[in-house]
Order: sequence, then structure tokens, then C-alpha cells
Amino acid sequence: MEQLELLSELCTPNKSKMILLVMDGLGGLPQTADGKTELETAHKPNLDQLATESVCGLLEPVLPGITPGSGPAHLALFGYDPLKYIVGRGVLSALGVGIDLQPSDIAARLNFAGMDDQGLITDRRAGRIATEKNQELTAMLTREIKIPGIQLIMRTEKEHRAAAVFRGTGLHDGLTDTDPQITKVPAKPVTALNPQAEGTARIINEFVVQANKLLSGHHPANTILLRGIDSYRPLPAMPEKYQMRTAAIAGYPMYRGVAQLAGMTVLETENGIVPQLQTLEKYYPDFDFFFVHIKKTDSMGEDGNFAGKVAAIEEVDQYLPQLLALKSDVLAITGDHSTPAVLKSHGWHPVPVLLYSNCCRPDEVTSFGERACIRGGLGHLPASNLMALILANAQRLQKFGA
Repeated sequence: MEQLELLSELCTPNKSKMILLVMDGLGGLPQTADGKTELETAHKPNLDQLATESVCGLLEPVLPGITPGSGPAHLALFGYDPLKYIVGRGVLSALGVGIDLQPSDIAARLNFAGMDDQGLITDRRAGRIATEKNQELTAMLTREIKIPGIQLIMRTEKEHRAAAVFRGTGLHDGLTDTDPQITKVPAKPVTALNPQAEGTARIINEFVVQANKLLSGHHPANTILLRGIDSYRPLPAMPEKYQMRTAAIAGYPMYRGVAQLAGMTVLETENGIVPQLQTLEKYYPDFDFFFVHIKKTDSMGEDGNFAGKVAAIEEVDQYLPQLLALKSDVLAITGDHSTPAVLKSHGWHPVPVLLYSNCCRPDEVTSFGERACIRGGLGHLPASNLMALILANAQRLQKFGA
């Protein structure tokens, strides 16, 4: 029996309140050999104090040495086996921007990007163009691209990101990305991983060709990169499996998408710790479990901005007393994965976690950081185990066996 099914059998409702605060890309690395990580560098008295009252450890998002995408990393935090429930990033982005996906649709995550005269990618994020510019370009592509038999649905996500959905008959998933994940190389063509998907690969490659022609004069966003191309398959819903009312507070569309896929009610909010805490306070009586997502820690890491990531952590710490004032029965704080500024990308490194409740067993960790948490009472465990610990500390799990 897999863990999700076991938890479903053991779960029992009560009136407890649970908060999972995810600081995206929280884990980091030192800038120098003898230095501290972003989390260790930050002045965070509230997080450090909370760590002394909690049980701490490190989470492995997927498997040791495996660099996770945001989708599987979040699904693991929600208790899903990320190696079983595999969902393309395109589906999450499309759901997050409000596209009503059909099972026959093919969805892709799209980056506007920069390309030089030799066709080499110069910037995978087009300088993080303004969302308004993205909306202008997305509208143009939707209007101008014509592919027989295909309805193209495109919507802006944020900054350089958008979602593209291909709707028609006979479309199949099993497709590779065009995003090479590095610069100074050309984008890749979409290739089919099975014979059924060959026609779909040709359609999406034609979409890229037409998009490049239309974008040629729009530097720094003069090309597109696609990844996470997939079809929509529903997941077992958290509210039914865990017998609780679940809500997501995320300002960034992709994370609203993964929450929606897991069956959570997605609450409208602006991006940023202040409006998100206001939303949490407003809806606190209405739900049992809240997923609160902070994006800025990840964005700063991807930009290689060590000081910016430190500042983002310190901002969360500043408002932590407001979160603690709600007196939730369980509070877990972690990241979905590591995004070290020195790598400017996701890393394979495990992520610090703290778990606070009235019935947790505090350990000897006195600060919230990578090196401190490695000595914590939770040890080094799969991220998919965290939901079981949250439910147990909320006293929502019955005894297993006689």
C-alpha cells in the first residue's frame, strides 16, 4: 500500500488548524568555501526562535542527487509520491492561469527568451520582461499563429512566463522540451517519445517556427522556449484523501495550478508576504489546512542574487509573528527545493524544515539553517513524508494496525 492510500485510511477529521509555509527555493549554498548559505546569513530572529521550539530536519524532494522541478517538489510536500504522480509543468501553468483543460489538450509552459543572430539562446528569461509586455506578445501570437485543425490558447503567467494549450483531435503527449536549460546553444526541436506523438511534435514545431518569425523584432523577447509539455490527468484530491478543507494562498499562477490539481481551494491574493498573510487571516476560519507559497526566495536564487535572497528570507521573518498570532495547531516551514544563488538554478541539495506543534518533540537545533537542521530530530527524510507528520501532529491520524 502506498503512503497516500495509507494516510487516507487513517485520517480522521477534527477541528485542528495546519499551515504549510513554503519559501520556494529555500535551500542554498555558501558564496565562499568558508561562508554561510543564504538562510544561514539572513538575520532571522523569529525563525531561529521558532526552530528552538520545533523539531527540525532536512527534506529530500525526490531522491538524493536528483534536481527536482517545482511540480514534483510541491506534490511531494502534499504527500504524493513524485515518482508516481508525474505532471508536466505545462499542465500546472495552464491550470494556474485559469485555462479549463480538457483531457485531449496538450499544455506547455512557455518562456519568452532572447536569441542572437546565430540562433543561440542568450537569455532564457528575456530579462524578466514586464508582465504587460508579455500580455502584448501573447495576444499577438494567439491572434497571428495559424495551424490547421488546432485551436491555440495562450495566457500570460507572469513576467517572461506564459502557458500555451493546443486543442484539437488526435493530439498525444510524450514530447521533449525545446528549452536547453542553458545559454549559448540553440533551442531544441520538439521530438516524439512514441510514434503516436509524432504528429503533435510537428504541430508544436510549426508553432515555434511561426512564433520566431512574429517575435523577430521584439528583442529581448525574440523567441520562445517550451517545456513540461503534457496532457491533463486528474490527481486524487487532498480534501477527500485527508478529510479536511484545504486552501492555497499563492500569488504566482504555477503554484495555484499545482494546488488546484491537488484539489485545494485556490484563494485570490496578490503576490507578496503582506497580502498573502492578509488573505490567510481573512479565510482562517473557513479551512483546516493552508498552503502558503512565497516565490521571491526562488526568483532571487535563479537570478544569482545572494543578497536579494537573504533579504527575501528576512522579510518573511519580519512578518512571522503575524503568522504565529493565528496560533495554528501545526506550522511547518520549508522549501520545495533548493535554489542556490551561486548555481542560478534549482539544486539537488536537501531542504531545511521545521515542524511546530503542541505535541512535537523539540530537538537541540537553535537556528534555522542547513547545517543546523542536519542535526535535527526529524533527520533526513523524503519530502513526501512531511504531510504524514503534519497530520499526526494535528492528531488527525488513527492508529495503524491492532
